[in-house]
Amino acid sequence: MKILGIDPGLQVCGYGCLKTGGSKDKLVEAGVIRTDGKLSMELRLDQIAEDLGAILQNFKPALVAVEEIYSHYAHPRTAILMGHARGVILQKCAACSIEIKSFSATRIKKSVTGNGRASKGQVQRTVQQILSLADLPEPNDVADAIAAALCCANSLKTVSVQRC
Repeated sequence: MKILGIDPGLQVCGYGCLKTGGSKDKLVEAGVIRTDGKLSMELRLDQIAEDLGAILQNFKPALVAVEEIYSHYAHPRTAILMGHARGVILQKCAACSIEIKSFSATRIKKSVTGNGRASKGQVQRTVQQILSLADLPEPNDVADAIAAALCCANSLKTVSVQRC
């Protein structure tokens, strides 16, 4: 089964595709969708939709794991901008009939590192170790997207164990 993890963002949107099943999860591909900050909001959202459409078409994931919106009281604008990108991501997945699983940032971090308050660096190093990657997944958005996919895979394994 392929799971696509996405770290939504308006400027940089990370993605990571995992192939799960068997004894070990394997990274198929990871990268970022970047938009030009000089363009209007609607053109940037359209670029995310187009690029994500190509990614979905290429990998044909069974599930998409997306980080939920978190709003820090000091930076509400960040959550609003992330919300625009997340909305486009959800709509594009729905249009392709792909099931979406949403996870909080703390749940993703706890699932991958064991600590819901782990730093970006800890997430990067843990993702590298879990998947036996030669290099640290960079930028942080890529590591966060892969971590979302790993969290989703872990949640599926937990559910199947509980059914037995």
